[in-house]
Amino acid sequence: MSHKLKIAVWISAGALAGALTTVSLQTVARGSLAPLPLEELQQLAAVFGMVKSDYVEPVDEKKLISDAIAGMVASLDPHSQYFDKKSYKEFREGTSGRFVGVGIEISQEEGLVKVVSPIEGSPAYRAGLKPNDLITKIDDTVVRGLSLSDAVKRMRGEPNTKVTLTIFRKDENRTFPVTITREEIKTVSVKGKVVEPGYAWIRLSQFQERTVEDFVRKVEEVYKADPNLKGLVLDLRNDPGGLLDAAVAVSAAFLPENVTVVSTNGQLPESKFVYKASPEFYQRRSGSDPLRRLPASIKTVPLVVLVNEGSASASEIVAGALQDHKRAMILGSQTFGKGSVQTVRPLGPDTGLKLTTARYYTPSGKSIQARGIVPDVLVDESEEGNIFSMLRTREADLDKHLGSGQGPEAKDPLRERLREEARKRAEEESRKPVSERKTPEFGTPEKDFQLVQALNQLKGRPVLVSKTQIIENKAEKKEN
Repeated sequence: MSHKLKIAVWISAGALAGALTTVSLQTVARGSLAPLPLEELQQLAAVFGMVKSDYVEPVDEKKLISDAIAGMVASLDPHSQYFDKKSYKEFREGTSGRFVGVGIEISQEEGLVKVVSPIEGSPAYRAGLKPNDLITKIDDTVVRGLSLSDAVKRMRGEPNTKVTLTIFRKDENRTFPVTITREEIKTVSVKGKVVEPGYAWIRLSQFQERTVEDFVRKVEEVYKADPNLKGLVLDLRNDPGGLLDAAVAVSAAFLPENVTVVSTNGQLPESKFVYKASPEFYQRRSGSDPLRRLPASIKTVPLVVLVNEGSASASEIVAGALQDHKRAMILGSQTFGKGSVQTVRPLGPDTGLKLTTARYYTPSGKSIQARGIVPDVLVDESEEGNIFSMLRTREADLDKHLGSGQGPEAKDPLRERLREEARKRAEEESRKPVSERKTPEFGTPEKDFQLVQALNQLKGRPVLVSKTQIIENKAEKKEN
């Protein structure tokens, strides 16, 4: 089955769909540790010795130890991870919003890699790549059969190295090679525009180090284009998360100063913390607060937040804070439910440990973990309903996922029946010509059903509410 799954070239390979970790980058030393279990450690050493001496082929000692660490951490939950040299580098690139590559946003179509858009100013942009170009080969490797993540890996590399892409351009009916020199790319995680007089749309695709500055700049552009906004749509659909301080800052842009945005709770004293809408909780560097540049009306402009099953972690923090403080109306589908905190601790110059250290709670005290944010108004992704959303994995579906900490989970058996119906509909949809598939195009009212409903909400017009969506957690269902 073909999926037209949009992906940015810099996304780290192997990331769980919709579950990029919201992280706190810090080093914390625990003051006291329980005595080590000597018998189990002796057993570990014995196994290491047996593998080293008895295995059919010689094994690398360092790799054995590295794999043992990775296995120990991976057994905890889906988001804790040991970073070796390569994965640590990829992780840091992902959160910084910078990577080395050619600079294109891609999707997959009929087994080939399709250019959604080249990043403005990137090597691919300068080389003349266009939206809808199909990449058939990367250097000497045929693309058909490669996963998107494999294609991403092959296009990324070291600065000033070259990669040759073979392009098929449909409208010109020709195939040609393009040799591109890789360089550092700065991604833009914020898009926005005035969609019609008086109403604007701002989309956050991820929470990175540069997101707050990009967000402020985009809001300034929107207000310059239309100083008298009557309503704003904040689009967090398919935003997998990112950095906690960026989420706190975006929330603070719309909330009164010093109100609670999110709280955390875990074993360490440092993990028991309340983050407020104040610069001291989101500014990493000294200097002026970028939010001070925002127009004063951003605090009061009518606001709708769009979310879906792909909205996770940091985006759930923002949606939860704005919902609890009644600052915005939340529209869409129940979010992913990734409400745990990962702390990244360096283990050396080029390795690290990403460890789950706490749970997130909305200002009213609700746990986000394995529950997510339930919209105020449930709206399908299209007029025909949710074609693909029931097939998307949520936190509660992940093996070894952490519980909410607020009572047992309860799933509605109706979900499996709806999932089977969604599978059949998705298969039918995949057999249609590409031009006829009902794939939402975020930010284009003609092709974005949920955006139209958000605008209707802002204008006080009727909203087409979902008749089929279910709420995953019965406790949430009762409260809502």
